[in-house]
Amino acid sequence: MAKRTGSADLPLHGGRVPAWLAQRMSTLGAIITEAIVHHYGRDAFLERLSHPFWFQSFGAVMGMDWHSSGITTSVIGALKRGLAARQNELGIYVCGGRGNQSRKTPDELRSLGNRIGIDGDGLTRASRLVAKVDSAAVQDGFDLYLHGFFVTAEGKWAVVQQGMNGDKKQARRYHWHSASVRDFVDEPHSAIDGPAQGEIINLTDHRADKARDAQLTLLAELGPDRILREFEALDTTPAAQAELPHLIMPSHHDVRPKDVFARRLHGTLAAAAEFGPVDYADLLLTPGVGTRTVRSLAMVAEVVHGTPYRFKDPARFSLAHGGKDRHPYPVPLKVYDETIRVLKSAVQSAKLGRDEELGALRRLDAQARLLESVAKGPDVDAFIAGERAVSAELDGRSVLGWERDLQESAGDKKVS
Repeated sequence: MAKRTGSADLPLHGGRVPAWLAQRMSTLGAIITEAIVHHYGRDAFLERLSHPFWFQSFGAVMGMDWHSSGITTSVIGALKRGLAARQNELGIYVCGGRGNQSRKTPDELRSLGNRIGIDGDGLTRASRLVAKVDSAAVQDGFDLYLHGFFVTAEGKWAVVQQGMNGDKKQARRYHWHSASVRDFVDEPHSAIDGPAQGEIINLTDHRADKARDAQLTLLAELGPDRILREFEALDTTPAAQAELPHLIMPSHHDVRPKDVFARRLHGTLAAAAEFGPVDYADLLLTPGVGTRTVRSLAMVAEVVHGTPYRFKDPARFSLAHGGKDRHPYPVPLKVYDETIRVLKSAVQSAKLGRDEELGALRRLDAQARLLESVAKGPDVDAFIAGERAVSAELDGRSVLGWERDLQESAGDKKVS
């Protein structure tokens, strides 16, 4: 049986990821993937992708809108671009995407199968089946528009696909993992993310096996008119979803105190402030890199090493590098680029057999967890206010422009 890990409400948001952020997301996403594969292997990376809480946090730490459905498109696109040059080295391949890209998935999978010697036809069948199940067998009012297919060199796979309900301005994300699929029409999902929409017909629920058999009988013996009468008599009320963890992604753009587990934030801040400069200056960081970068590295390290229960507040991970829409604050490019540089150095050293730098990041994550039960610190609003106050100094940037230019423009208006 497949393991369902929960659900989430995802508001639909328009707009595009600006090129300056998209390029950085591709780089950081690929480096985080390399770190996970180095420590835990390819299967562990697929397992993380199939967990909706981790996936949302992964996108948030890369500077995307922490709560919106746009994380799905941007993360899949970033990984497809970022991993392209190192896919053979890592043994992880990304196919599909949004719109036209999703329709190219079968051709990509067959080509991949021929190139690296795995069952491309079987992967193509899996791709089509998961799309059919989520568009036909699960009738929840969402139309699929995105299909991302992740494959390892061993032929294992994970799928992340998303549907939208334009009238309600909401999205639903579906997660699949080949390690947990035993039957494509009997509870195959690792998770379904999205808002409850009243009555949902889910014929992949294992309790619906008799209904599936009955449908075939009805179609063969009774004809469409009788099928309609039989359907009207069915009780299609779902019961199991309430038992699963449910992540609610609110419609508000700003990050509020209720969206963040403050004690975990305080643990991160304390580990960076008390141990970062001492333990990591010589080992991991070049001179001049202070606790602000170490704070971001600690959150990135948690995405690499954290267990599922750590990701129930994805908003916390947006505090690493801000967000493109200026929430919780503009993306601090000086910090973002330094995070990439340090993490890239650590991964490259690990490839050469020197694990000290990646090991330091792991210890930083462990230290933050130890401290979170005792550490004190600013509340979330104060923390965000502090980041906004130094945003221009850190090369803060958003879709609205450079923060220094916005502040200068606001100052000129006050003077006039």
